[in-house]
Amino acid sequence: MKIKTVDNTRQLKCYIKAEPTLLGSRIPSQYSTYQQQHNTKKKRRRETSEMAASCVITSPEEEHTPKLDLVTPLVFNPSMLNLQATIPNQFIWPDDEKPCLEAPELDVPLIDLQNFLAHSHSTLDASRLISEACYKHGFFLVVNHGISEQLISDAHEYMSRFFDMPLSEKQRIQRKAGESCGYASSFTGRFSTKLPWKETLSFQFCDDKSRPKNVQDYFCDALGHEFEPFGKVYQEYCEAMSSLSLKIMELLGINLGVSGDYFKSFFEENDSIMRLNYYPPCQKPDLTFGTGPHCDPTSLTILHQDHVHGLQVFVDNQWRSISPNPKAFVVNIGDTFMALSNNRYKSCLHRAVVNSKSERKSLAFFLCPKKDRVVKPPRELLDGNTPRRYPDFTWSMLLEFTQKHYRADMNTLQAFTDWLSNKPIQ
Repeated sequence: MKIKTVDNTRQLKCYIKAEPTLLGSRIPSQYSTYQQQHNTKKKRRRETSEMAASCVITSPEEEHTPKLDLVTPLVFNPSMLNLQATIPNQFIWPDDEKPCLEAPELDVPLIDLQNFLAHSHSTLDASRLISEACYKHGFFLVVNHGISEQLISDAHEYMSRFFDMPLSEKQRIQRKAGESCGYASSFTGRFSTKLPWKETLSFQFCDDKSRPKNVQDYFCDALGHEFEPFGKVYQEYCEAMSSLSLKIMELLGINLGVSGDYFKSFFEENDSIMRLNYYPPCQKPDLTFGTGPHCDPTSLTILHQDHVHGLQVFVDNQWRSISPNPKAFVVNIGDTFMALSNNRYKSCLHRAVVNSKSERKSLAFFLCPKKDRVVKPPRELLDGNTPRRYPDFTWSMLLEFTQKHYRADMNTLQAFTDWLSNKPIQ
């Protein structure tokens, strides 16, 4: 396999031998303006992106792939970095990509799940609102979701406890190169430019009856039995998120005109990812991001924010914010479901900004199908006027692509399609 990588703004060039498959076509139209803004400033961005860490031997061409030639990796330690007047160059984004901290509010539909499937009228109303959002930008809120407030509170509390631990303790479960689980202090071990101002802890959840306590076992095995209470809380939280995801999948099936059980069955025995996000205060929030612009490569994201603003979505050629609502979960469509819906529902570009005064935390559950399950749209979504947009693939293939070969952005699914088809990515 020969892989050639270039800067994120010029897109990854990948070559790999693969069987010919039915190709996708164009980049989703809602991102075209955003992409054009970058293409008109290539030279300027190229010069800016040449900033590299003094402690890392790298180049702009290594934007997408893990660094293999580290000397002394940068350590993201907010308590130390915040003592400096400014932030390291590795966290500073190009001028034409820097954040707008004050974005107008996005009008996101609020879906009441209390009477879901109990009354057909309520179900149809919820289905219609979700459908409108998913065709436009893929974001909506759900309330009366049946998740215990105490469970949500406990999940936030244990998240605070984990990120309050000394760095050396958190590094006991350091995320390894090419893997999706573990602790990550920014992405300093993988990238050297446009780093996010955040810490994360990610772990796998398997809806597998043969491994009923896989999250709890992860905490005990990785950190010791004193972390069993952590494991119990996040085991219960992930189970609740998985159940909520399947309910939402029923609504999405109704919206798309397929059996309500089709997507629910597809995601049973899911191999999902749970992530705890911690965004420390930043003395220069106008220079960096907590999370850079990207589309989620997964199927469905269920996010619970704390009380601090930070989430922004790119809609109608501008960035809009989604305010925290402690009673609601933010739900958005990911790339895998966009492929599963044959491009009818949109995986929307979004990002997280930081601020100089308050830390921000969020809980993100990423629903993913079983790793060996083939992702392809149901027959109801295919006809003579609607050909296949993406090739067959498995979640494990897309996960490998994003962890080893490509930094998730607005074009991940199209880049992955071209990678599978042995076609150079333009």
